[in-house]
Amino acid sequence: MSAIIPPLSRRSILGAVAAVPVVAAGATTAFADTGTAVRFTLHATVLDGGEQVSAVSFDASSLGPIDPASLTASTFTVHAKATSPVPLNGSPIFSEYDLDRVVAAATIDERRVITLHLSTAEGQPGGGTLGYILATGRNVELDLVYTITQARPLRLRNGRNATISSFEQGRLVSPEVDAFSYGASKGGMNYRLFTPKRARNNGEGKKFPLIVWLHGGGEGGMGDRQTNEAQLRANRGALGFATDEAQSIFGGAYVVAPQSVSAWMANGKVFSPQVKALIDELVDSEHIDTSRIHVLGCSNGGYMTLRLQSDYPTFFATGVPICCGATPNFFTDEELIRVRSTPTWLVASKDDTTLPYLPNSGRVKALVPEARTSFYDHVIWDGYQFPGHWSWIYVAHNDPSHQGEHVWQWMSAARR
Repeated sequence: MSAIIPPLSRRSILGAVAAVPVVAAGATTAFADTGTAVRFTLHATVLDGGEQVSAVSFDASSLGPIDPASLTASTFTVHAKATSPVPLNGSPIFSEYDLDRVVAAATIDERRVITLHLSTAEGQPGGGTLGYILATGRNVELDLVYTITQARPLRLRNGRNATISSFEQGRLVSPEVDAFSYGASKGGMNYRLFTPKRARNNGEGKKFPLIVWLHGGGEGGMGDRQTNEAQLRANRGALGFATDEAQSIFGGAYVVAPQSVSAWMANGKVFSPQVKALIDELVDSEHIDTSRIHVLGCSNGGYMTLRLQSDYPTFFATGVPICCGATPNFFTDEELIRVRSTPTWLVASKDDTTLPYLPNSGRVKALVPEARTSFYDHVIWDGYQFPGHWSWIYVAHNDPSHQGEHVWQWMSAARR
C-alpha cells in the first residue's frame, strides 16, 4: 500500500566493468599509458524520494602527483545501467535505466582520491538503487552496472599526461544506511538496528529510548529477494531518527526497522506478536529504557502502528501512525478505541489518493479524539511536490507541530 517508486550500501554491486580510455592521436596530446587499473566505489545518498547513486570515487595515487587544474567535470564520463534482478513477466518496473550520468563536479583530495560528483535531485531519472515492480507492489534492489571512461588526460606535475587503463566496479556505500546493523529475531523477522553512540561505550549502564519504524508495503519481503535492505533505502523514515539532530533531541536513541515477510496489512494480527517479540529481544540484549519505546510507520506501517497500539495498549510511550490504513476492513471501532491508551499523533495529507485521510486517519481521530493531528494539504518539501501519500516525509524532518511543540520533541518527552 505504499512505498517509494524510484528509489544500497554494504552489498557488493553486480557487474564489474572495465572502461576503455579514449586515446588521442598526436605526440603532444597522446595519453601516457600507465597501465594503471583502478577499482571504484559507488556512493549513495537517501533522498526523500529514495536512494540514488550520488558519486563515484577511485584512488589515482599510482599515477603520481596530479595537477588538480587538469581535473574537470569533463575529464571522465559515467554511464549507468540499472536492471531488475527478477523476471518481470511483462509487469512495468519503475525505474530501470540505461543512460549517461551528469558529472556535476570532479575533485581530488590530498590522498589523490578522485571523486566524480553526479547530479542528484528529487525526481531526477537515473541513479536510483531501487526499482518498484508494479505487479508485486514491491521495491527491489536493482542490478547496477556503472562504466567510467576517461575522456581527457590528466596532467602530472612533471608535465606528462596520464590515463587510467581500466576501471573495475566495487561496492556501493551509503553511510547513513551502513550505520544500521543487520539482525534477525528468534522468530525469523529481519531487521536493521541503529545503536546510539552513547550506548556503545556505556560504562554507567544508562538506558536509551527505542524507536520502532514500520515500513510501507513496497518495502516488504519478496521471498528469495528478502534482502533486509529496502526499509532503509526507499525513504528517510527510519534514517531521520538516526541523524545528529534527532539523536540530540532524544539524548541518544536506538532505531529498529523490522521487515515484514510480505506486507503488514496482509496479516497484521500475526505480525503484531512477532514485532512485539523482536522488541522484547532487543530490550533483553540492549540498553533500552522500557518506558520510552515509541512506534511509528507509514501506510502499511501506519496500519501496523495502530495494530500494535491496539494489541498492546499499555506498552508504547507514543504512537505516530502516518497515512495509515484504518477502515473497518482493518479495525473494528473497539480495536481503535484501545489506541486511546497510547499518546497518539496522526499525520496525513488531504490529497492522499492511496489511503484517503478521511476514512482512515480521520476515522482514527473520531474514535481517538485526544490524538494530535497534522493533516497537510499537499506533500511539499524543499520546493518539490511529492505524491499525496508520502506524508511520512514531514515526520522524517520533524515538521509536524502542535502549539509550538514538534513531533520529535513530543516523543522524546513522553514516558510510559
